[in-house]
Amino acid sequence: MKIGEMSKLTGLSENTLRYYEKKGLIGVQRDQYQRRIYTEQDIAWVQFIQRLKDTGMLLRDIRRYAELRYQGDSTLAERMAMLQRHRKYVLAQQQKW
Repeated sequence: MKIGEMSKLTGLSENTLRYYEKKGLIGVQRDQYQRRIYTEQDIAWVQFIQRLKDTGMLLRDIRRYAELRYQGDSTLAERMAMLQRHRKYVLAQQQKW
């Protein structure tokens, strides 16, 4: 699907999707005309990024998580550790509120 469809499905603007790509949060396939082509997996990944942002994860941490994700399953342990640290942060924030 093209960027307009992706925007509608995720609720993010086309500019936001381009920004996420520029910042290394999402890696997007391109067709022979260099147009972005998004997949169902990209939708799920963008929705996951949105949840991380909603819980207060910093963009630099999301970028690091994305880098690890694109490296493959060998980084599962490190990604899980990141999520566990973030969970502790979220729980601490809840206690403050």
